[in-house]
Amino acid sequence: MENIVNAVDSGEALARDIGAVVRIGAVPSMLKMICEETGMGFAAVARVTDATWTACAVLDKVGFGLKPGGQLQLHSTLCFESRAARLAIVIDDFTQSDKYRDHHTPQIYGLRSYISVPIVLPGGEYFGNLCAIDARPAAVSDPKIVRMFEVFANLIGMQLDSEQRQLSTESQLIRERETATLREQFIAVLGHDLRSPLSAVSATAELLSRRQTEPDIAAIGHRLKRSALRMARLIDDVMDFARGRMGSGMVIALNDELDLGVHLRAVVDELCMTYPSRVVDCAISVDGPARCDLARLQQLMSNLLANAFTHGSPEAPVVVRAAVDSGTLVLSVSNGGEPIPSQVLQRVFEPYWRPKTSAPGGGLGLGLYICKEIVEAHGGTLEVCSSINDGTCFTARVPLEAGKAL
Repeated sequence: MENIVNAVDSGEALARDIGAVVRIGAVPSMLKMICEETGMGFAAVARVTDATWTACAVLDKVGFGLKPGGQLQLHSTLCFESRAARLAIVIDDFTQSDKYRDHHTPQIYGLRSYISVPIVLPGGEYFGNLCAIDARPAAVSDPKIVRMFEVFANLIGMQLDSEQRQLSTESQLIRERETATLREQFIAVLGHDLRSPLSAVSATAELLSRRQTEPDIAAIGHRLKRSALRMARLIDDVMDFARGRMGSGMVIALNDELDLGVHLRAVVDELCMTYPSRVVDCAISVDGPARCDLARLQQLMSNLLANAFTHGSPEAPVVVRAAVDSGTLVLSVSNGGEPIPSQVLQRVFEPYWRPKTSAPGGGLGLGLYICKEIVEAHGGTLEVCSSINDGTCFTARVPLEAGKAL
């Protein structure tokens, strides 16, 4: 219990509570109305805990001498008793009160009239009291006066609760952003550090695959090359994702390319070697110069085709089409198999999202997200449609003369 009291009554906590009350713009008007309606000379909003009484907002017309941040001995106040009972205490004249005539509070502070109403937050937490005092009698027991105090106390409680929830939400968002930044920095560093051992694995795989006189060893080398290639793509996706999140998104380098179609076809041929059992119907008709980021468009083709191989039906061919229409590259990759449900169709472009049907180890769920970033960085669009009859088709439309160039 002592730790809780210390936490609540620490200077930092009290300063935060005072600030919260100060930020309620209506409080000064409430205190002014209280004094005008009751004829009393002092009104305040007090933070009352198990150990302290602290003024948060004050209207002092009689020179009582207490300012915001000022404190009174808790047991010298009637707010202590109000807090314990969670009830209002209303006294028109101490000298006429059978219960409070001899109480120490009026004797200490020279009071004749007093009213104090609890301020309780909507969740039940006791914050403090809305109170008024005077050295003269006052008709504060009038039901209209008591009701005014209760309404004001309730409004203050609701506003304090709203601010607490807002601050809690903002703090949580800040913590989540900090965590996300650290995670992405870690992923970027990890991806960078993996490249060196992966290069060694790729070199070893290449040497093994050349052992033509030892077919079993060569087959192991080819499998190792495929695994290394897949790991390299995963690292590239992770690095692109981390750079995009920690920077200003994906940035491309536009150059004039004379053989874009040839380079796209090379990507298809490479993946066909990795998936020799799959049938690919490929028609690429891209002639003439094109201003684009060649490496990124090859990555786009690679990711879309790998996605079709991974999630499409092995019995159905993968259809690849690429052509230029009025200065725009239209590239589509289609596969057969179970359609993507309409309610999750647009989620396929979210980072780290994978369908529930994905096999373990099938990837990080970044490939299609990277595709969308590449297309949008070129000023284009990437769309997906999926149905039982037509299968799933991703279509990218990429202007060949636009984009965020370096």
